[in-house]
Amino acid sequence: MWIERTIAIGFLREGKAQSTLILVGIAVGVAVIVFLTTLINGLQANIIDRTLGTQAHIRVLPTEELNRILPPPSGFTQLLLEDKRAQRLRSINNWQQVRDVLDTLPDVRAVSPIISGPAFARRGEAIQSVALVGIDPPRYQRIIPIQDDIIAGAFRIGAGDAVIGKQLAIDLGLRVGDKLRLDGGQERESVVNVAGIFELGVRELDARYVYLDMKQTQALLNLPGASTVIDVTVNNIFEAQTIAGRIARLTGLKAESWMETNAQLMNALRSQSLSTQMISVFVALSVALGIASVLSVSVVQRTREIGILRAMGTTWQQMLLVFLIQGALFGLAGSVLGVLAGYGLVAAFNTFGPKLFYIPLDPWLALYAAVLATLTGVIAAAIPARRAASLDPVEAIRHV
Repeated sequence: MWIERTIAIGFLREGKAQSTLILVGIAVGVAVIVFLTTLINGLQANIIDRTLGTQAHIRVLPTEELNRILPPPSGFTQLLLEDKRAQRLRSINNWQQVRDVLDTLPDVRAVSPIISGPAFARRGEAIQSVALVGIDPPRYQRIIPIQDDIIAGAFRIGAGDAVIGKQLAIDLGLRVGDKLRLDGGQERESVVNVAGIFELGVRELDARYVYLDMKQTQALLNLPGASTVIDVTVNNIFEAQTIAGRIARLTGLKAESWMETNAQLMNALRSQSLSTQMISVFVALSVALGIASVLSVSVVQRTREIGILRAMGTTWQQMLLVFLIQGALFGLAGSVLGVLAGYGLVAAFNTFGPKLFYIPLDPWLALYAAVLATLTGVIAAAIPARRAASLDPVEAIRHV
């Protein structure tokens, strides 16, 4: 192998200008792949974090209520125009047992029972429609870290304390320590103390959510001992749909994943991933064509040298390997330069960019780019290598 490697390096040194140009071309291509891949991955991670930072990966809900239709008397035909039954606020049957079962699933990271429902928030003459969210704080914090989003006061619920959204506080003119009257309907009212104000960054949630403890919410919604939703987060968010199906089969309840409720987001993420793959393919194709063209010219320029080497006893397999090694060296050296340039662009974006989001550096991407560029170099060198190996020594020596 050292003979073939020595000849290959010698050929590369003789054509320094060509070698330099193709190395720059490969480096630029690899840098484009590295930078765009990390940029799009960072953008996707930012979008997912902003979207799933305010919701669970999976929501377990009671099954829908259906109309019960009595069979007609014998000998009669029954024609029905059936309207879908209105859904009322209901508790999950045996939700404690369901919670404990979900805790044991290997792919599940956190489980939190919730009781939520509509109510009115009153302060003086002002009134707002709100969503009461009764939670178990230690469990819920593992789903959505509300404590990190507190902008005033503290995340403290229970004993008459509540935490409300920033927009709701603005609409009702509330500050930390003020009193808020909550009306669950049918004369179920409660006055709570505003212990904290949060900002999730989603206007709809900041204007409607009121966090309470589960017991107080159960009393306001007239559902003692109830839980209307069980929130679940999983280790791999892109496996949420599969895990939701498993939960539905295991519990007999309705399980909705974030992929179902955010279909447009999923389409956008798939489109971005497809764009990255297409860019990588076309860049690799352009690199392959560049390597193939340079090595083809090299074969023509060194026809006599190849003939002399063959006449001296170099086998066609060795000559084939010489040009394959050149292709691999082009790909490997170009990928190293390209990875360094790509990571430099990422570092420049993180340091001097618009600060919209942070691009994480993926060390595995360097290995992927190096392998891709090296394989592309070897494949691109295959045709010139076969041509060089198939040259007749006598004809090659006589070549002018």
